[in-house]
Amino acid sequence: MITESSKGEFRRRLYFLTLKLIEFIDQLPKDTVSQRMGDELFNSGTSVISNYIEATSASEKKDMKNYTNSSLKFANECKLWLALVRDSKRAKPEKVKWFLDELDEISKILSESMN
Repeated sequence: MITESSKGEFRRRLYFLTLKLIEFIDQLPKDTVSQRMGDELFNSGTSVISNYIEATSASEKKDMKNYTNSSLKFANECKLWLALVRDSKRAKPEKVKWFLDELDEISKILSESMN
């Protein structure tokens, strides 16, 4: 069972992830492709937390599930962009690994919360 305390901790975890992601994006190379990838990464990454916040304030269970599902989808999209950044050699694999691991755990939590 998810308690109010664990919801707050999860929200803080998402917030920390988002802050680290912003710092990471800011360090990407300044070429056109990297900047576009950074934009996509920013959009998907910040949408994880924004949809989760909407889910926690939803007045109906259906809305909560839809927003949680959207948060999960954006977490998966964020993993895609991170993998592309890594595999196109725009960032060192060890810098991307933490994000991918963290997003895997966040995705599991989001998925479990919908059941």
